[in-house]
Amino acid sequence: MLETEFKSPLHQTVSTTETDFWNDSCAIGELTYAIEHGAVGATSNPTIVEQVLKQERELWVGRIHDLISANPNWSDEEVMWQVFEEIGVKGAEMLLPVFEREGGKKGRLSIQTNPSNYRNAERMVEQAVYFSGLAPNIQVKLPVTSKGVAAIEEATYRGVNVNATVSFTVPQAVAVGEAVDRGLARRVAEGLPIDDMTPVCTIMVGRTDDWMGVVTKRDGITVNPSYIPWAGVAVFKKAYAIFQERGFKARLLAAAYRHHLHWSELIGADAILTIPSKWQKLFNASQVEVIERMDDPVAPEVVAELYDRIPDFRRAYDADGMTDAEFDTYGATVRTLRGFIASHHELIRVIREDFMLPNPDVK
Repeated sequence: MLETEFKSPLHQTVSTTETDFWNDSCAIGELTYAIEHGAVGATSNPTIVEQVLKQERELWVGRIHDLISANPNWSDEEVMWQVFEEIGVKGAEMLLPVFEREGGKKGRLSIQTNPSNYRNAERMVEQAVYFSGLAPNIQVKLPVTSKGVAAIEEATYRGVNVNATVSFTVPQAVAVGEAVDRGLARRVAEGLPIDDMTPVCTIMVGRTDDWMGVVTKRDGITVNPSYIPWAGVAVFKKAYAIFQERGFKARLLAAAYRHHLHWSELIGADAILTIPSKWQKLFNASQVEVIERMDDPVAPEVVAELYDRIPDFRRAYDADGMTDAEFDTYGATVRTLRGFIASHHELIRVIREDFMLPNPDVK
């Protein structure tokens, strides 16, 4: 690795603290850059795969046409899922040297189950087990809905390295920590191995911020506008303290980047930051000092105003702020599920219209 790469802020973060970072995409070009700067994982979902097909179409168009030719009876959705899997597996292959170097503790590609199954634990678990077998270094995303929590426990019990997603709050993170530990305990009770398991719980800190902005506007709530970008950081730091105190086996992960606080304020945590390529380059070009800030509390006046003025921040911040059943109707959950499901259908459309059915209006 070049000397300049050792000096990049992200490389300093991972080489001098317990904090790791993943690339928030499985695009080959982006993942190559990320690994060069210290990334030890990556992620995939329908939105990301659609972006991969736009950015790196020339790398996949031949393979997709071969799939279509070899499987004339496949539906457009069947073709989509095969493409989705292969793009994820390619990312896993790129991370395999990291996985082997780290003894299986790092170097995983996180792949998302069908977001439309968020109400069906059995289907989620079935797909999670299948995805887990695609490569030795696969992590599987399951949403933190009421049925998703049950699926997380069961998938963990079956040996799946889970990544809990569609998660924005402390009570969701706590529910995941408990579910993972239950699943691991069931494996131990049956003499099944857990040493190779690296469960992860995501908090989509940027979407937490987004939702606070939505509800303050929707409900006519006045707060200091400079405080809202601290909402996700405050939630993450609160959840992290609980995870440390209770000794949950799952490792927290921060996602959905909106500004540098989602990196700089979390430096030093024994956690993962999954960072989009554009933000990696911004952070690496920044003058933000790489120092450990994870143990620095968010200013009390910031937390107090958010807590006092925004009911949905209280629900997000308190460990008992929501029951599992309430996760399904929490605003950030609903908005994110809608987006993921729409991306799933959009990816099917892209496969159908760009690869399967030629445009008759264009010669």
